Amino acid sequence: MALFNFHRPKWIPRWLNIPLLIFIAFVVVLIFVGENSFTRTVEYRSQINELKSQIKNLEDSAAMYDAKVNELNTDKETLERLVREKYGMKRINEEVFITEIP
Repeated sequence: MALFNFHRPKWIPRWLNIPLLIFIAFVVVLIFVGENSFTRTVEYRSQINELKSQIKNLEDSAAMYDAKVNELNTDKETLERLVREKYGMKRINEEVFITEIP
């Protein structure tokens, strides 16, 4: 029985024992070490939220461009106006004067 006759030093509190130390070490390992640690989980959640916001913004801009394409495919006047303004095209027998307005 001399093997288990452990005398606690006076500087160690009475409530501090081996099972409690093992439990605290286990909790520390869960929080800070490993692929599924709490800190990495928090980082991954923040990345997921950031990516979801980016996806929402890109879906909104894609919907806007789809609406513009649909408008250009259905409305010939809008298409003609865009081609004339952006690409400087003109009809046959038509003169175009480009002026710069300060």
